[in-house]
Amino acid sequence: MSEPTVVSALSIAGTDSGGGAGIQADLKTFAAHRVHGLSAAAALTAQHTRGVEAVHVPPLAFLRAQIDACFADFDIAAVKLGMLANAAVIHLVADALEEYRPPFVVLDPVMVATSGAKLLEDDALDALRRRLLPLATLVTPNTPEAQLLLGRAIENADDAEHATAALLEAGAQAVLLKGGHMDEGHRVIDRYDDGVSRSEFSHARLPLQAHGTGCTLASAIAAQLCQGLALPVACEAAIDYVARALQGGYRPGRSEVVVLDHFGAARHA
Repeated sequence: MSEPTVVSALSIAGTDSGGGAGIQADLKTFAAHRVHGLSAAAALTAQHTRGVEAVHVPPLAFLRAQIDACFADFDIAAVKLGMLANAAVIHLVADALEEYRPPFVVLDPVMVATSGAKLLEDDALDALRRRLLPLATLVTPNTPEAQLLLGRAIENADDAEHATAALLEAGAQAVLLKGGHMDEGHRVIDRYDDGVSRSEFSHARLPLQAHGTGCTLASAIAAQLCQGLALPVACEAAIDYVARALQGGYRPGRSEVVVLDHFGAARHA
């Protein structure tokens, strides 16, 4: 039996029928980085740029079958985790990761959609903390997600620095705390901390509402790790990619929400 000629990245997440976020955004990002993209749908959403209309969680056995099928045939260098709707799904995914031990796991702890729709059930938060944080090479929360994970407010730069340290203490191997929800003037500051080194990545704040940025950032980091970049370098490269994709963003729906230009961002790297 021949060996794969390319490495793959696997997204275990929710779908977005509107094409702007979730697995659809992940697969576009992998393709833009010339990484073979795989997917295991942990949730199906009826969604567009104006909001989430419905969520369906497939049977656990089918989710596990998707994951097993991917690991059975592909050289998976990185796994990106997105929307995992409930505790049972989280435990199943954690069990699979403990069995297959992929080299890198990037956890985007998706809890609330851009529209405000809740995407994580209450009983799932503790499972996410206990089972997935310790398995993650990197966790990429935004400020509201970090507040939920830690049970504390994050209102300024000092709070943000303490939050990254607290997430490391909670079991994460490294943290990229996204700054888009914090009021720090005309710049967005993302903070990286792995317990040894700390970095801040700053970009201009754009006057728009975007859809799928968190999914894209996490999957871009996973793709960069597939290509051999060190984790802090992968984070910086992925942040730059998202910034370019936002600058070329477009409005495919009837709302003001912008969807990222994945392939234009790759062309202008």
